[in-house]
Amino acid sequence: MPKIPETSTTLLRDLAQDSRHARWGEFVARYRPMMETYMHTRFPMVDADDAIQETLIALIKVFPVYHYSPEETGAFHNYLTGILRHRALRMIECESRRLDKELKYQEIEGLSASGGNKDDGLSWRESVFEIALQQLLADESINDRTKQVFVRVAVNGEKPESVAESFGIARNSVDQMKARMKDRLRELANALMKVEDEIG
Repeated sequence: MPKIPETSTTLLRDLAQDSRHARWGEFVARYRPMMETYMHTRFPMVDADDAIQETLIALIKVFPVYHYSPEETGAFHNYLTGILRHRALRMIECESRRLDKELKYQEIEGLSASGGNKDDGLSWRESVFEIALQQLLADESINDRTKQVFVRVAVNGEKPESVAESFGIARNSVDQMKARMKDRLRELANALMKVEDEIG
């Protein structure tokens, strides 16, 4: 397995300042072997090139607001493979839905499979929320406990009662944290969508 690259704060800073920076080639050369191995080991059924490409696109959007802080957000390579993992899972889900739609169209309406635009739109919205979630969890102004509560309840699907008990807080507090984080997540996602509309 390729050695985990040593994190370069200057590299991350340069890429955050300029999405077209020449050092993107250095970033890809540094991290692609690790990403390919991760995909081939964890998700051999998914096209590694596509997943890596989508991850890089996500990074271009998230780098301007990403703050590298190992103490707060953990090692960068874990952050990177986290995005890659989300992309791979979404690709599997999208492919499953696409196949279901194709079978349904062929069986009921007798149409040749198309539906690509719908899937592309769905995939884009999912990508936006993934990027927004990464931004939200990297926001240093948000209390770590609030982030942990939100991830356990909204992302992992744990019962609010269990989460409240494990943190020693009231169930109502869990609901309030979840609501605030969802509102913030929606704001981030809407902002990203607005940027995409302006570019498009």
